Amino acid sequence: MQDESGKAAPRNPTADAAAANAAQNSVHLNGHTATQNGHSSSVSHAPDPPTESRSSTPVPAPTPTILREQWGGKYEFLLSCIGYCVGLGNVWRFPYLCYRNGGGVFLIPYFIMLFFTGVPLFLMELSLGQYGAAGPITVWKCCPLLKGIGIGMLCVSTLVCLYYNVIIAWTFYYLGSSFQSPLPWSCEAAANLGLCGNSTTGNGSTDKVLSPTEIFWNERVLGVVHSEGLHDPGPVRWPLALCLLAAWIVIFLCMLKGIRSSGKVVYVTATFPYFVLIVLVIRGATLEGSLQGVAFYLTPDWDRLANAQVWNDAASQIFYSLGIGVGGLLSMASYNKFDNNVIRDTLIITIGNCSTSFFAGFAIFSILGHMAWKKGVPVGEVADTGPGLAFVAYPDALALLPGSVFWSIMFFLMLFMLGIDTLFGNMEGITTAVLDEFPHLRMNTLHKSLFLGALCFSFYLMGLLLVTDGGIYWFTLIDSFSTSFGLIIITLFMCIGISFFYGVNQFCQDIIDMICPCPPWCRKLLLYFKACWIFCTPFLLLFILTYIFIEMYNTSLQYGDYTYPRWGKALGVCIGAICCLQIIIWAVVAISKETGSLKDRFRKTIQPLNSWRVNNLNNTGRVQELPDPERVEAPFTVTLTDMDFTAMTWEEGSVA
Repeated sequence: MQDESGKAAPRNPTADAAAANAAQNSVHLNGHTATQNGHSSSVSHAPDPPTESRSSTPVPAPTPTILREQWGGKYEFLLSCIGYCVGLGNVWRFPYLCYRNGGGVFLIPYFIMLFFTGVPLFLMELSLGQYGAAGPITVWKCCPLLKGIGIGMLCVSTLVCLYYNVIIAWTFYYLGSSFQSPLPWSCEAAANLGLCGNSTTGNGSTDKVLSPTEIFWNERVLGVVHSEGLHDPGPVRWPLALCLLAAWIVIFLCMLKGIRSSGKVVYVTATFPYFVLIVLVIRGATLEGSLQGVAFYLTPDWDRLANAQVWNDAASQIFYSLGIGVGGLLSMASYNKFDNNVIRDTLIITIGNCSTSFFAGFAIFSILGHMAWKKGVPVGEVADTGPGLAFVAYPDALALLPGSVFWSIMFFLMLFMLGIDTLFGNMEGITTAVLDEFPHLRMNTLHKSLFLGALCFSFYLMGLLLVTDGGIYWFTLIDSFSTSFGLIIITLFMCIGISFFYGVNQFCQDIIDMICPCPPWCRKLLLYFKACWIFCTPFLLLFILTYIFIEMYNTSLQYGDYTYPRWGKALGVCIGAICCLQIIIWAVVAISKETGSLKDRFRKTIQPLNSWRVNNLNNTGRVQELPDPERVEAPFTVTLTDMDFTAMTWEEGSVA
C-alpha cells in the first residue's frame, strides 16, 4: 500500500492486516487495476507496481481472517479478573501492612491510592486491551513508539510466573502433608514431642528458639539450613521439584484450550476462596482471644499518617494486588466483546478486590489472636507477613484448633485456588502477546498446544533453581525486584503515553464508543478519570518511584538473619532495569525505522498504525455494521475492464 505522496508507507507492521483488508475489497476482471482512496483514483495497466501486485494478483488467495476467541459470558471475564486480582497478597500481605501501618488508619492512604492510581490505571489497561482487541505488544499499534512497554510487561510477567508457581508448589507440599493426623508441624506429632516444651535451636545457634512449624518450614520444606546464602544454592529438593512439576501440569491442562478452558475453571477457583474465608471468619469469631487479634488488626494510630512509608506501602499493595502493568489485565480484556461496559467492570473488580483484602484480615487475625491467647504472648509476636504468615504463623494457629486436619486442608486448598487464578492471568499475558505476534499459531491447535507445553516446561526448568536448598534466597531476590521500580516505570510511561501521545480525549472517546449507548454516569466518571490520567496518577507514580529509589539506596535486602551481598542486590537492580529499559530500546528501534528528520520520525512513531482498529472487525457485532459487501470504508483496489477505459477515453474526448 502507498500513502498519498506515493512512497511506501513507513510503518511496515500493518502490511499483513492491510493486505487482508485490501484482498477482501478487490475485484479482478481483466487485469486492469485502479486504486481508490476517498474521491481520488488512479488507473494503471498490468503489470502493476510491486506493492500493488500483492493485493491485485489473483494467484494468492485472500488471507483468511483469524478470529480471536471471546469469553463465553461476561461472568467468565469478571471471575477471571477477580481471581487474577484476588491472590495471595490479599491474605498474607494486606493484613500485615494494615496492623504495621496504624491499623484502621492505613485504610485512608490505601483507598486514596486506590481511587487515584489503582482504579484509573486498571480502567486504562482494560480499555486499551478491549478496544484494541490485542495483547500487550500488538496493542501498541496505537503508539508504535511505546511498543517497549508491551515488551517490558512481558518481562515482568515472565519473572512473576517464574517464582509465583513456586508458591503453589509449597502449597501442594503443605496440602499433601495436611492429610496426616496429627499434622507434621504440630506439637502432637511424634517428631515434635520433645520440641514444644523445650527451647529448640535451629542452624546450630543457641540464641533463637524455633517452633515446630518453623523447623518444618526451614528444614523439611525449604532446606535453607543447608545453604549459606545466595552463592550456595545446593542440590534440588526433589519433593518440591515434583510439586512444582505438578503445578505446571495443572496450569498447562487448564490453559490448553485458552480462555475456553480457563474461563470455565474460574467458576470454581475464583469462588471457592470466598467460601473458605467466610468459614474461617465464622470459626475464628467463636474462638477465645479472637477479639484481641481483631483489635490488634484495626486499632488506629493516627500519627502514622505522617510517615511516608505508610503511603508507599499503600501504593505498593494496590499494584501488587490489582496486578497492574503486568499485561494480564490487558490480555484478558482483549477477549471481551467490543461493547462491554468496561467502566462497570473496573468498579466491580477493584472494589471487590480491596473489600476481599479487608475481609481476609478478620479471618487471619481472629485465629492469630486465639493462638496468642493460648500461648500467653502478645499478638504482635505471632503476626508475620509473606511466606512467614502463610506457611509458619497461620499453620501454627490451625494446629491448635479442634479438627486441625480439616482446617489445614481447607486453608491450603484456598491458597492453591488463589495462586492458580493469579498465574492464569500472568500466563495469559505471555501467551496472548506471542500468539498476536505469530497469529498462525492460533489457527493450528497442535502448534498452539506445543507452544504452551514448551513454555510451561521452560518455566519449570528455570524454576528448579528456586526449589534448591538456597532457593528461598533467589525467590526473595526475584520477588523483591521483579515488581519494584521497573513495574512503576512501565505503568508511568503507559499513563503518559496514552494521555499525551495517543491523546486522552481520543482515549475517552474510544471508551464512549465501546459503551454505546454510554450512560450519563459513565460520562461523568470519565471526567474524573481524565483528570487522574493527566495530573493525579503520574504525580503519585513519581512519588512512589522516588521513595522506592531512596529506600533501595538506604536499606539492605534481607531474608531472616541473612543480609544479601552487594552483588546480589546489584543483580536484583539489573533484573528490574532490564524490564524498564525495553521502553528505551524499542523506542529507538521504532524511530530508526522511520525516515526524515528526528522530529518527523518522532511524530510518525506516535501516530496509530492503519491496522490499529482492524482487530475490532473480528467482533460479531462490528461485522454486522457492514452488511453491504460492496460498501468499502477503507483504501481498496478495483480491477477495470477494457470497456471502462473506452468509456473514459470517450468522456475525455467530449470534455475536450
